[in-house]
Amino acid sequence: MANEKLVSKIECAAVYDVAIKSELEFAQALSKRFSNQIYLKREDQQCVFSFKIRGAYNKVAHLTDSEKKCGVIAASAGNHAQGVALAAHKLGIQATIVMPCTTPSIKVQAVVSMGANAVLHGDTYDEAYAHSQVLAEEQGFTYVHPYDDEDVIAGQGTVALEILQQLTGHIDAIFVPIGGGGLIAGMATYVKHYRPEIKVIGVEPQDAPTMHAALHAGKRVQLNDVGIFADGVAVRRVGEITFEIAKDMIDEVLLVNTDEICASIKDLFDETRTLLEPAGALALAGIKQYIDRGKLEDKRFVAVNSGANINFDRLRHVAERAELGERRECLFAVTIPERPGSFLEFCRLLGARGVTEFNYRYAHTEEAQVFLGVNVEDADAEKYQILNLLKKSGYPALDISDNEVAILHLRHMVGGRSPALENEILFRFEFPERPGALLNFLEMIGQEWNISLFHYRNHGAAYGRVLAGIQVPTENRQRFDQFLAELGYRYWEETSNPVYKLFLG
Repeated sequence: MANEKLVSKIECAAVYDVAIKSELEFAQALSKRFSNQIYLKREDQQCVFSFKIRGAYNKVAHLTDSEKKCGVIAASAGNHAQGVALAAHKLGIQATIVMPCTTPSIKVQAVVSMGANAVLHGDTYDEAYAHSQVLAEEQGFTYVHPYDDEDVIAGQGTVALEILQQLTGHIDAIFVPIGGGGLIAGMATYVKHYRPEIKVIGVEPQDAPTMHAALHAGKRVQLNDVGIFADGVAVRRVGEITFEIAKDMIDEVLLVNTDEICASIKDLFDETRTLLEPAGALALAGIKQYIDRGKLEDKRFVAVNSGANINFDRLRHVAERAELGERRECLFAVTIPERPGSFLEFCRLLGARGVTEFNYRYAHTEEAQVFLGVNVEDADAEKYQILNLLKKSGYPALDISDNEVAILHLRHMVGGRSPALENEILFRFEFPERPGALLNFLEMIGQEWNISLFHYRNHGAAYGRVLAGIQVPTENRQRFDQFLAELGYRYWEETSNPVYKLFLG
């Protein structure tokens, strides 16, 4: 399709019956932090919390009366589904949406609430798409493609139209998330028509590099599989129309990993107090990578915040990975002497550093292995300082900050049974979380009692929580109880807890 024709369709797109002209917000804190001007195009402010309403409504509004009468069908991982459902509801058309079974429930519920029929099929968008094609053929529905359609692309292109109206003057680059390519195809067409000097840079997850692979191959390719963390862009192959546009219009495609995406979700929450979905935070992750790669300053960038449909239960994973993505947490495997007081000596060495995790279980040797997490400002610089400090002080240590086994699994598995251990009793402790709180706790325990099990994880809560196994001979129990009374922290004995007996005793 000719560039001028698509530009004209963008300028005439019927989107504002349902869409708003979303804010282009100057990200003050992020701009200061990264020494560049960063603007956020707030498509998360749309009524369905995503830009997808633009293309979906523009397509449905342009259907003929006979096409509308047949009802519409679409396949989507969620946001296009909501757009089509709302457009159909607004125009009095019956809609059927086929969604992968992995679609977040918040998106499925939103579709149903708009009166559409939601059909869950397959684990990926491509499987849902294939099923939707079958249903369209069998039941005569009018198909509304999520990205590979001229009217859909034109509707999405209105995002760029608004940006150029809202931000006059120089713009160095606009960063756009890529799934099937509809958004970046529409935006790049409009930007390059009026402001060809502005770079249009796509951003994809490392485990779903659909456009990146296509541009590298010089043709559309189908990936064998794609990661579904950023479900909004989990597409195996970009569209035919979108690729033809993108290959001539976009300047570059950046790939970001899950930790970088999670870090950007956190950044955007800190900046806007809004929780973006993983696909919605891709553009900012790309900006951060682009700035770091080129050591750039005083540039002007725009990120498209494409959507905010995130399941609440996904936040735990996002929070866990965000600190690693920001390079604000280092993980270490450290060997310390297996003797009373060694915990306290070790924590004194760490000093005022913020300990995020401390996991340990007694072993039948003269040495103990500790899983240690430390909060830092810059992991790349500080982890070597910490490693050198530990090694010079006689503690063998290994950096495991980038070890996926450690990050995903081992941190939750440190421990286990120690059947030959005598006189162990188990307690939970709770104390106000503040800098040095863990060290203060160990100082109060002192060196009299041998710690045989220890688990501490700081999740940013108001209270630090510790599970500790302590060896206390029967004849010393009264003195230990007196110590607990003087400790000043809330505590609960868990020695008779069946979980302790099953897994740790």
